[in-house]
Amino acid sequence: MARLTGAALAALPENVGVPTYPRGGLSAGIMHFGVGGFHRAHQAMYLDRLMNAGLARDWAICGVGVLPGDAAMKAVMDAQDCLYTLVVKHPDGTREARVIGSIIDYLYAPEDPEAVIERLASPEIRIVSLTVTEGGYNFHHVTGEFDAGNPAVAADLADGAVPGTVFGLVTEGLRRRRERGTAPFTVMSCDNIQGNGDVARRMFTAYARLKDPELGAWIEEHVAFPNSMVDRITPVTSDADRAAVAGDYGIEDAWPVVSEDFEQWVLEDTFPAGRPPLEKAGVQLVDDVEPYELMKLRLLNASHQGLCYFGYLAGYRYAHEVCQDPLFAGFLLDYMEREATPTLHPVPGVDLAAYRQRLIERFSNEHVRDTLARLCAESSDRIPKWLLPVIRENLASGGEISRSAGIVASWARYAEGVDESGQPIEVVDRLREQVMAAAARHLEDPAAFIRQRELFGDLAEDERFTAAYLAALASLHADGARATVEALSSGRLLPGGQAQT
Repeated sequence: MARLTGAALAALPENVGVPTYPRGGLSAGIMHFGVGGFHRAHQAMYLDRLMNAGLARDWAICGVGVLPGDAAMKAVMDAQDCLYTLVVKHPDGTREARVIGSIIDYLYAPEDPEAVIERLASPEIRIVSLTVTEGGYNFHHVTGEFDAGNPAVAADLADGAVPGTVFGLVTEGLRRRRERGTAPFTVMSCDNIQGNGDVARRMFTAYARLKDPELGAWIEEHVAFPNSMVDRITPVTSDADRAAVAGDYGIEDAWPVVSEDFEQWVLEDTFPAGRPPLEKAGVQLVDDVEPYELMKLRLLNASHQGLCYFGYLAGYRYAHEVCQDPLFAGFLLDYMEREATPTLHPVPGVDLAAYRQRLIERFSNEHVRDTLARLCAESSDRIPKWLLPVIRENLASGGEISRSAGIVASWARYAEGVDESGQPIEVVDRLREQVMAAAARHLEDPAAFIRQRELFGDLAEDERFTAAYLAALASLHADGARATVEALSSGRLLPGGQAQT
């Protein structure tokens, strides 16, 4: 058994891909905030692919951790020379393992914020990329405004404060570059938010203006924030994954990554400070990301929400179990075709019918073992961004909303914290207390959940949406998840939760 380090690469089995480039000659041109499973299976993998082709040697990645939980990643990265194993799981059960070497350093901001800021200020860094989750952009879900009252942000805004948030660190790095006459880096969001680059621009400039109005204006004028669409299903690494890497490949890796075989990255080509030749690694460089972005958010991401609550309540625990059930697969396809697709723009080069079917196949990959618990987590950051825009557009156009409203109702039922067999549900959400308190009022006020204006705005005042939501919620309580999906799929669910026979 070989503990994964640079010195051990030569001794790894032949069926494990390893970096073919000398890592000692790499230099970091990218700093990445949020080095989790997705980043390591996606952006870092693309860079590793370029480096194996003899390209992008000055575009290696310096990872940055900001949250207390990132200390564990710092320890693993330090112990393993920033190497890790990526295992791609194909639907037929075959697996491909590769050691990724494109990350060459990892800084833990709480331990040494000055080191992070100085690295950000160095001319070698030309891109700062982000996977900080949907909730990491610190904006109000209804107004879209930057939340200056966030305690961590407020602490950073205090005079003389040492930056602790991604906003404080990046802004201070840009301030020093401006002061020293160094060109600004590009800020590249890789999170699942519509217009992620535009959102990043608004949030970082809002923070900077609060800190220093002149600096905020400079950032808005000079810093590029390209939009992107990223896609690869990457479940949370489990102990079973670690054991499989050890047993199958003889590698002792404290934090491997597993992913599906699908990958996609669509990116606006707006990089004034330069970029790696990403198109040579399979990235689509385009002028307008929005059509691809809406396709992914409203078909893939919203469908994940469409399967996870109903599936969990029905007794399933993995995404593949839900999507191998014809009833649930049919429900998701109907949602995608009849409710989500009508809200999309034309997507150049994409057959949407084939894309929808491919999603069901991806979700059905039993070897990925994506948990419903992962998909159900942080719903208050996901539903408002991925599903509610579909509902609002269909309400405005007169389109269908019953399945979308049913998905919202399934979230509300899940948030009650008890499944259909009476077992407790561990609700994981930044607004856990709020959403569970609203769900606890269903008996006295069935519309209590959708009256959370912070999440739903004025949707509770729309009679058509409210009627569809209440019908689905009543059916969930009276008949359960499976019967509700059956009624929604057949179009038999009427206001009040009655199923027409």
